[in-house]
Amino acid sequence: MSLPLRGLSAIVTGAGRGLGRAEALELARLGAAVVVNDYGQPGRDGSGEASTAPAERVAAEIRAAGGRAVAHTGDVSDFEVARSLVALAICTHGRLDILVNNAGILRDRMIFSMSEDEWDSVIRVHLKGHFNTTHFASAHWRERAKASGGPVHGRIVNTSSEAFLAGSAGQPNYAAAKGGVVGLTTSTALALRKYGVTANAICPRARTRMTEDVFAGFAEPAPGELDPLAPEHVAPLVGYLASPAASRITGQLLVVHGGMVAVVDRPRVAAQFDSAGEAFSYQELEGVLGPYYAHRPPDETFAAAEVLSLKRA
Repeated sequence: MSLPLRGLSAIVTGAGRGLGRAEALELARLGAAVVVNDYGQPGRDGSGEASTAPAERVAAEIRAAGGRAVAHTGDVSDFEVARSLVALAICTHGRLDILVNNAGILRDRMIFSMSEDEWDSVIRVHLKGHFNTTHFASAHWRERAKASGGPVHGRIVNTSSEAFLAGSAGQPNYAAAKGGVVGLTTSTALALRKYGVTANAICPRARTRMTEDVFAGFAEPAPGELDPLAPEHVAPLVGYLASPAASRITGQLLVVHGGMVAVVDRPRVAAQFDSAGEAFSYQELEGVLGPYYAHRPPDETFAAAEVLSLKRA
């Protein structure tokens, strides 16, 4: 079997369950040595006592299959914990080559009911957690590139969501965090490309404890049928983006599930209006924007794509 990640080391955050676990297993299957990070709290809202068991269980699973893996059980939303995570990869494997940011929690509530803590906690884990690990990984790659005098193999795969593309009425904190992840990704891609490092983001559709409400209306597959929402179908794209073959792919956002990968284009101008004078007045804006929106169909958001290739119960 081809091992495109042989000799490379990877970190996967939130890898104790669901999508992160599938990604860690896939990177190990492709030859990477993996640091399996998971804080181990049982609640998807970040509640409950932290546990070493989820990360250690996945690391043991990788080793049992003949791969190399160690567990890290810290909270990546803590800046110093993220430093220790990257340091563990470098100390254990000599260097870090791949960073997959997946850790996250949910605290859903409508914007008018959401508490400050519910907002802050989700932004902290998703967005700050992505920044923390990326900060230390990128510093490592920059130092390596300077020392070698040339580009290095560095790969970042961040986890966004279609919730930011389409909006999600009960998840203003989550949607904002995932939009921030895309902005972080594109900025990082521009900053690191001269060092040979790529940064991309995925919007996965997968049936996990994080998305059990989202996909509650979709039928479970019959025995022997392919489940398009299995996390294992997302993992191959992560493995590919982490590989040398994807060196030209950076600053991209990709939606993935089952047998589908969609490349999301950057926002485009849908219409442009120019004022008759040097600047618009209120009346002139009403004259051009009023008719434009009056004749547009009801908003058709990206969320409509959620039903593609899926069977409802």
